[in-house]
Amino acid sequence: STARRAQRSGRPAGRPAPRQRSLCGGLPAASCPLPLQATRSRAMAANLLAGAAGRVLSIQSHTVRGYVGNKAATLPLQLHGFDVDPINSVQFSNHTGYAKGWRGDVLNGGQLDALVSGLLQNDLVGHYTHLLTGYIGSVSFLQSVLATLQTLKEACPDLIYFCDPVLGDKGKLYVPEELVQVYRDQVVPVASVLTPNQFELELLTGIEVNDLASARRALSALHDRGVGTVVLTSCEFGDSGDLLLLASLEGGKQVFRVRQPRIDGHFTGTGDLIAALLLARTSLHGASGMAEALREACASMHAVVKRTADAIAAGSNPSGELLLVQSRRDIERAPSSKMIEVESLE
Repeated sequence: STARRAQRSGRPAGRPAPRQRSLCGGLPAASCPLPLQATRSRAMAANLLAGAAGRVLSIQSHTVRGYVGNKAATLPLQLHGFDVDPINSVQFSNHTGYAKGWRGDVLNGGQLDALVSGLLQNDLVGHYTHLLTGYIGSVSFLQSVLATLQTLKEACPDLIYFCDPVLGDKGKLYVPEELVQVYRDQVVPVASVLTPNQFELELLTGIEVNDLASARRALSALHDRGVGTVVLTSCEFGDSGDLLLLASLEGGKQVFRVRQPRIDGHFTGTGDLIAALLLARTSLHGASGMAEALREACASMHAVVKRTADAIAAGSNPSGELLLVQSRRDIERAPSSKMIEVESLE
C-alpha cells in the first residue's frame, strides 16, 4: 500500500475541534430538509427499494489517468452492489509518483461544505450506510470531513465510518507532522474501522511495531480509544516471502492473520483498493463471516496486483497503473486461492 500516499495537510495540534454542524448544515430554516426521523426512515427504505447493498459517501483523491483514491474504490464497491457518491479531495492529472510531476487542484474545506450543503438542501444525506475517507489534501479539509461525519451521523445514526488514515509509509511521513495529532485526537475516537499500514499504526499509537506481539499491543491501543475494528493492511515483519495483514475485531476479542504471497514491485492505489474491498466484503458477510470476507478481499487484491505485474513484465503496461477494469471479474467474484491463508489467533 505504499503508493496511495502523497502530500496532505491537517489542522495543527491545539486548535479548537471542528465545529459541530446541525442536520441543516447552517442552512436557513426555510431550506432545511425533512425532519430527522423521516430522514432516518428513508435511509433504510431507499437502499432496500433500490436493491443496493448500501450507499457510500467516498471522500478521496481523483486522478484523470490511473486508479487511485476514488478511481480505485468506486468500481469495486459498485461491483459489490453499493451505490457510491464520490467527493474528490483533489483533482490531479495523474498520481504524484510520476517522474515529471502532475497538475491539478486541491479541494478546500469550504468547497466540501458547499457540496454537503447542496446534498442537505435536496434531502440527500439520509441514505448513507458508510463514509469512506482516504487521501486528505488541505489543512481545512480534514476539519470539514469531521463536520460532514457529524452531519451524516445525525441523519444516519447507524452510519459506519471507514477510515484509511493516510499519513505515510515505510518510515516516511507524507503529511505535516501536526496532522498526526489530529488523527490521534479527533479521527481515531470517531472511526468505526481503521485501515493503517505499519508505519501509520506506529504514528497513531506511539508504539514501535516490529513483531506480532507489538502489533497486537498497538491494535489494542486503538481499540482503547474507541475503534471497533482495526485492519493492519501491511506488515514488514514476518516471513520475507509473505505479505501479512492483521484484523482485530470487537475491541481485540477476535484477531485474524492473513498470509499471502508478496508480489515484487511498486503499485499505486493498492491501499485505496484494499480499503474498498474490505468495506464491501465485511459489510456483505457480517461479523460472523469475517474470515471469509478477509480471504475474499485479499484474493481479489492479489489477482489485481498479479495481473498488473504480469502486464508490466510483458511490456504492455508501461505506466504501471492497476489493471482494475481488466480484473473486474476477480473483484466481483474473488478467485479461489490456496495461497491466501486466514488464521484466527488466540
